[in-house]
Amino acid sequence: MINSSSSKQIGQDQPATSEPTPKSQRTKIKMVKSEDSDKRMLNKKLKDVEISIPIVYGNVSFWLGKKASEYQSHKWTVYVRGATNEDIGVVIKRAVFQLHSSFKNPTRVVESPPFELSEAGWGEFEIAITLYFHSDLCDKPLTLYHHLKLYPEDESGPMSSKKPVVVECFDEIAFPEPSEGFLVRVQNHPAVNVPRLHTGFTLPPPVPLEDANRKKRGDTKDHPLSQWFMNFSEADELLQLAAARQQVQAHLAKLRRQISMIDGQHQQLKTISDS
Repeated sequence: MINSSSSKQIGQDQPATSEPTPKSQRTKIKMVKSEDSDKRMLNKKLKDVEISIPIVYGNVSFWLGKKASEYQSHKWTVYVRGATNEDIGVVIKRAVFQLHSSFKNPTRVVESPPFELSEAGWGEFEIAITLYFHSDLCDKPLTLYHHLKLYPEDESGPMSSKKPVVVECFDEIAFPEPSEGFLVRVQNHPAVNVPRLHTGFTLPPPVPLEDANRKKRGDTKDHPLSQWFMNFSEADELLQLAAARQQVQAHLAKLRRQISMIDGQHQQLKTISDS
């Protein structure tokens, strides 16, 4: 990275002379300073601003049926995806999946979206998923932990080779005080939640998407497993909360009726004993 000190160093390395600096050299130094100024502006942290990216991580596993063996009973895929199946490669640079030590090359690195890994086996275990972000966003990685699930909750029931076991977790990664450059890059990207900025603050024009092919690779809307993905939209969450609230209210009403009946029986017993 070129900064103002390096620009000064360029000037100090030049031989001392009273002759004018050649025009091409002056232009070069001027361009370096301009580039450095632009970089400082894009690296500027935005105070009181927080962006977030909703993600889903989990696994889909299929029983192999007649093809199942003692050590190869299931085929499974573990992944990290956007909550609405958008390309999260705009934020995540790579993902590292740490498998059980019994696997060959248990540390698997995925350098581009979709961030997923497919394997076959028979046992369940915990998988560590470490996410590395683009340098204009965050230098610190984030590690998630997912317990690989192969068998249905009802282990006494029959297993199906057509209907998989699906276990997913929703999470929202928040990044406080992002750089202006990052916000410019993702301000119109559907995978990133960008808040309303302060009045009077305007961003430069958005950076065009890199290319359609790369975007398509990271978009999991047409993923072969997408039919099994859970829906984590805000509307669904609100419906689930409303349904849970109704259940709680119904349970409270039932408890009130039971308490009222007990109070009535107690009053009757008291009347009888008094008489």
